[in-house]
Amino acid sequence: MAVATAVYPPLDQRPIKNTIVLFDVDETLTPARRHATPEMLQLLSELRHKVAIGYVGGSDFSKQQEQLGSSDVNVTSLFDFCFAENGLTAYRLGEPLKGNSFIEWIGEEKYKELVKFILHYIADIDLPFKRGTFVEFRNGMINVSPVGRNATNAERAAFEAYDKQHNIRTTFVSALREKFPDFGLTYSIGGMISFDVFPTGWDKTYCLRHVEAEKAREGGVEYTTVHFFGDKAYEGGNDWEIYSDDRTIGHKVDGPEDTIKQLKELFF
Repeated sequence: MAVATAVYPPLDQRPIKNTIVLFDVDETLTPARRHATPEMLQLLSELRHKVAIGYVGGSDFSKQQEQLGSSDVNVTSLFDFCFAENGLTAYRLGEPLKGNSFIEWIGEEKYKELVKFILHYIADIDLPFKRGTFVEFRNGMINVSPVGRNATNAERAAFEAYDKQHNIRTTFVSALREKFPDFGLTYSIGGMISFDVFPTGWDKTYCLRHVEAEKAREGGVEYTTVHFFGDKAYEGGNDWEIYSDDRTIGHKVDGPEDTIKQLKELFF
């Protein structure tokens, strides 16, 4: 596979200097919870010969391996930087970077109080259907899905349409903000069926800590230009914080095909 076996210039020798391009995953590099197309992977490989590239996703690393890698290609070989769970699990050129933990930050008692409220709330929501895995525990956050993460692709699409009409997720988030005003949590709606709950400041801008740390490495690069591509680039969406951050140049996309189009216009 060309994108996995290509030899790339060292980070400090990429033709477009001091520049890194970061991508959201779902609906930016891939259709939601599906695999990236060969066209996308090939374009990313070509882009990587010009600039440093990385992804930043809210899901855990195993899901990004499924969507971007394959059984014989590790996703860490396809990107210079891999930022799972917004960068709380991170890799640089295939090597792990120092991470962080949501449960250590919040403590067991507050965590149990939070999850108990969430599960009671979900039990009382009247939806056309419910599936399973309503709270997914991750290293840096919890992901909450009123309909359940075990929903099929067709059910995900049906819930997303229902949610747009009835504001299920935004109402849920408002209830959590009211119930736990002093917990120091941020709530971010992303994807088709869920929202993330994490410590304030642990949104996708968390990955920029790793990017900024590069300049302190021996022979490291000071990334003065950081491009970010994402689809949920609106207030309340899980790309908003990094998209609107002063340290990045944000690009809103309407799906993987639009990402390809914008990349070709900017870099090729």
